[in-house]
Amino acid sequence: MVNSKVYIHEFIDIIGHNRANYMHHMTANWSPKAQVERNQLCYGVWGTVGTTRRWPEVVNIWEEDGFPGLAESFRHEFNHPTLQDPALAEWWARASQFRRSGIDRVLIPAPWTDTIEQICAKGVRGETYAHEVVKVPAGTAWDVLETVREQAAPLYSKFGFVLVGAWATAMCNESEILLLWAIPAWENWGEFEIAQQTDSAMRTWQAKAIEISTDWNRFLLVDSPLCPFRTGRQPQESDRDSYQLPD
Repeated sequence: MVNSKVYIHEFIDIIGHNRANYMHHMTANWSPKAQVERNQLCYGVWGTVGTTRRWPEVVNIWEEDGFPGLAESFRHEFNHPTLQDPALAEWWARASQFRRSGIDRVLIPAPWTDTIEQICAKGVRGETYAHEVVKVPAGTAWDVLETVREQAAPLYSKFGFVLVGAWATAMCNESEILLLWAIPAWENWGEFEIAQQTDSAMRTWQAKAIEISTDWNRFLLVDSPLCPFRTGRQPQESDRDSYQLPD
């Protein structure tokens, strides 16, 4: 089945010690509403591993029903004088206590990338996740994604890595791709990083990656308690009581 969804990807800058609060607010307090009102699914909510990237930070990915679904979601949100859904005023006010700002992208999946429902059905899990942001020459995003599928994925799989997300960033002349790998255990990641320096096949791939990209950045994530990768399902209204937000 060809994946015809589109995705919203968010890097969220967290205030102080509120990362757990924000992740719960997004999954338990936002996602159940969005599923009903916008046909938007939670693809995943993760905390970044600060040693590998800026901290404290959260990564959200939302699955939309194609560009038509995203357009309708934008209408639902922005066709108001405040440029916010009035029904969510209290929710926005609460969220603002936990985060400062964010940087978003709209992502188009490679046709062979699974939807979140397919991923949950397969039971894909990770103790950690590798997220790669790759800059490529303009117009080459789709070719690079195919190269990753054909050459990188088999190499990474020797260390237990599963390529669960492969996207081209929309609205930027096909010059960026994002990749998400599920890693079964921390030890798998450690072995993979050692191989970057010692394994001849991995070194050959690195040379290829340098040839086809202008920048290739990898960092680690850990999924939130209600992330579908962890639970195997979408967040539900009943999940609100699973964590007590501070007053």
